[in-house]
Amino acid sequence: MIFDRNAPDARLIGIEYIIGEERFRALPEDEKRLWHSHHYEVKSGSLTAPGIPDLAEHAYFEDLVTTYGKTFHTWQYDRDDFPYGIPQLMMGFTEDGQASDEMIRARDDRLGISTSGKRANRADIPMPEVAPGANAWESGRTVQTRIEERDFAR
Repeated sequence: MIFDRNAPDARLIGIEYIIGEERFRALPEDEKRLWHSHHYEVKSGSLTAPGIPDLAEHAYFEDLVTTYGKTFHTWQYDRDDFPYGIPQLMMGFTEDGQASDEMIRARDDRLGISTSGKRANRADIPMPEVAPGANAWESGRTVQTRIEERDFAR
């Protein structure tokens, strides 16, 4: 489950399914387009587990670095006070420069963390090779959800 913040009154804004590399490699090619790798998010320090001690967080991310996620955001909370519209497929960051420095700084300040410190702390986690088919959005095209009205079978 994805929440907008780490607080008791946090709003549920999406869901992410996470699978291991072996399961990802067995997916049909069309399905793989919907999934993103976690290699960069873990190694860069941009993915965090707020409130978890560094040692436990590191162990968690040692396992997560080789996984793949399919994420749907159900609420664009920065635009509306209600989850209007249809869920949107989201991808993860895969290289430096995709997330604005200002956004990262604001998050770090809010949580009292250091992304660069987390990156340094995770330097010993091996960088996996990303399985073919993941991060399809990097090609410049992406898959998205849409509302389509159709007749139903009777």
